[in-house]
Amino acid sequence: MPTSNTLIAGWARSAVAPHGGAFSALQAHEIAAPVIQALLKRAGISPQDVDAVVVGNALGAGGNPARLVALAAGLPDPCAAFSIDTQCCSGLDAVSMAVGLIASGQASVVIAGGVEAWSRAPIRQHRPLHEGDAAVAYERPAFAPDPARDPDMLASAALYAATQGWSRAAQDAYAVQSHERALAHRVLLADEIISVNGLTHDPYPRRISAELAARMPAVAEHVETECEEAEAPDCSLSALSISAKADGAGFVLLASREACSALGLKPQAAWIASASVGCPPETPLLAAEAASRAVLLRVGLESADALAVIELHDAFAVQGLSFCQALQIDPLQVNRGGGGLARGHPIGASAAIALVRVLAELSLEKPSALGLTAVAGAGGLGAAAIVQRL
Repeated sequence: MPTSNTLIAGWARSAVAPHGGAFSALQAHEIAAPVIQALLKRAGISPQDVDAVVVGNALGAGGNPARLVALAAGLPDPCAAFSIDTQCCSGLDAVSMAVGLIASGQASVVIAGGVEAWSRAPIRQHRPLHEGDAAVAYERPAFAPDPARDPDMLASAALYAATQGWSRAAQDAYAVQSHERALAHRVLLADEIISVNGLTHDPYPRRISAELAARMPAVAEHVETECEEAEAPDCSLSALSISAKADGAGFVLLASREACSALGLKPQAAWIASASVGCPPETPLLAAEAASRAVLLRVGLESADALAVIELHDAFAVQGLSFCQALQIDPLQVNRGGGGLARGHPIGASAAIALVRVLAELSLEKPSALGLTAVAGAGGLGAAAIVQRL
């Protein structure tokens, strides 16, 4: 197992608020700032000790959200600020890049993670080509230059579910279990959540009976028009099996071993390795599997058996089912405090929040226990990281 000079001295996150909910009037830096301030207070260090901030953000539409976050949190003017946009992977890629800053000697103490204010995301428009033409509004940018390789995310997940035979019933059962776990872990989750705008818990998880799940509408379905056999299984995606739009933030405090000693920090985990990879953009949900395999190989592990904690940001239930099957993991081992299906999906923050969840769960394990965080993003990008409890 490789050793790392980058240690994790703390973690914290906001609650994940549904789109249009408790954070609907807050800009990204207004969600992030209280989390960072609490993180520093818990660690017992001054804002002046922070050399850089690296922030994942997917919907800010330009500018440098990290600089706004740094200044809003009261970090000093000389603090460097880097914004990362790899869509759903942004929050974890931001932490990986922060590790690189420490490893290269450019920084000793870095705050890294992600934040998304989906409720306040700018309205997007393409500039007209000709004078007098109207601007064309769009919901999402292109993630591949060839439109044939850039399917709608819902359509891609529905096609994958249909071709691989993942039934709606299996997907809904996976999602119901995610909500049940989140509710069962609410007291534990409270320790990692910082109050922002008065919200101190994830409000989205709820009790869902099998009858209610069956009544929820299908929002995506792949239909083979040339083969419409009555006995074909229902592999549609219901509203329950898709993570909801949300706002939120999650951050970790990283420091070199020398900085921990000099500042009296008490690191609780070590960053072991990470991997950021690409896969075919037609099936982006598979990228988390590819990234996980890559990081496991990087640390010399042939399987996930040695992992004590596994957190996948599951944007779709079919993604979670496929992930567990591909890596030969019992679904009961993944997202034991509920996943993205139960919390919601604040895109640029989702992977950072998943990392916070791993660290919180890992703190309950024995020393040297390993945890994995994984995420897939639009365009066929994937990221994964392995951390170890000290």
